[in-house]
Amino acid sequence: MAGALSDLKILEVGEMVSAPYCGKLLADLGADVVKVERPGVGDPARTRGPFPRDEAHPEKSGLFLYLNANKKGITLDIAQPEGMELLEKLAAGADILIHNVTPPDMDRVGLTYDRMKRVNPDLIMTTIAPFGLSGPKRNWRAEDLTVWAAGGVCVLNGGGPEHADLPPLKTFGHQAGYQGGVHAAVPTLAAAFARLNGEAGQHIEVSVQEAITSQLEMTFEYWPYMKMIATRLGQKPIQPVETMRCKDGYIYLCCIEEHQWRGFVEIMGNPEWAGEEIFKDRLTRALNWDVLKVFLEEWVGQHTVLDIYRKAQAKRVPFAPVSTMGDLLNSEHLKARGFFVEITHPVAGTWKYPGAPLKYHRTPWEIRMPAPTLGQHNSEIFGGRLGLTQARIDELKRKGVI
Repeated sequence: MAGALSDLKILEVGEMVSAPYCGKLLADLGADVVKVERPGVGDPARTRGPFPRDEAHPEKSGLFLYLNANKKGITLDIAQPEGMELLEKLAAGADILIHNVTPPDMDRVGLTYDRMKRVNPDLIMTTIAPFGLSGPKRNWRAEDLTVWAAGGVCVLNGGGPEHADLPPLKTFGHQAGYQGGVHAAVPTLAAAFARLNGEAGQHIEVSVQEAITSQLEMTFEYWPYMKMIATRLGQKPIQPVETMRCKDGYIYLCCIEEHQWRGFVEIMGNPEWAGEEIFKDRLTRALNWDVLKVFLEEWVGQHTVLDIYRKAQAKRVPFAPVSTMGDLLNSEHLKARGFFVEITHPVAGTWKYPGAPLKYHRTPWEIRMPAPTLGQHNSEIFGGRLGLTQARIDELKRKGVI
């Protein structure tokens, strides 16, 4: 069966994570995605690991292979006039153009929506930028670390239960890019649905900083409601809501409601200290966390993760094991759902990758092809779709346009 988005033709001018992840989400649902890379060097993600056996190779980057499966790949230098003309021709036959070219580079090469809609009035163009396309930071460049910090998450993210004194930290990898990508995919599809209702194409812009900031949950309300500044080092208003070390790993303790705390006390065997006045409710437990923490750490450290977890489940107390990557790879539940998938690449070989966190029973998610090698589909796209002769393709290659 065809994928849910098999009628969509998408052009992706994306590097690293945000635009490629947006393109991946749509490609995995069946969209025909053509990825544009710079001639010679390609997407910088090709230089990022992990690499099999730690041997760096532009066709073996785990990051690139994961983000770009199900896409066709071409090379094109849009900074050259002939390259931009070819991009316009490709856009003329596309439904959607996704890119994360930075605003200063957009200005330099002339990648504007006004220009693209002249060749395709129905085109949807999605622009992902660190700080959006307006405001005083419009032209600022930023890496994942910069945007993660600017979004406000770093100050909430500590070094774990044993390193609460560490300075602000980002999460591992390129999480800001992934958030920018998923926040771009949703409005892109919404615009595609609007077109089905007779609307024209439109320009969508996504600020990665705002995508991060929008996830800060209740942290903005801490001050007006409780006169507290939300940080990972600040005092929590309710306790225990904490990660602690067991004999064989970590477990997340969560006792937001009083009945949950009573269940936890029963699990611990109703110790005498639990009846002290300073632990009478969740607010006083928070105020006296420095004392309570010592008692809990001592008890938790004498038990295994699974032992505490199963007993908490029986009492309907919402504790959770802190899964390691090995735990997830070996999870019987994820195996039963077929979450991890094997992809065979002609250069990198066969490896296991994260799959889809969803199931389409009529229009299935599937991996149809591995990530493209650099320029793999140049002849198919430039020759087959645009009708360029092989002699013209060779000439453009000599000029460095493709």
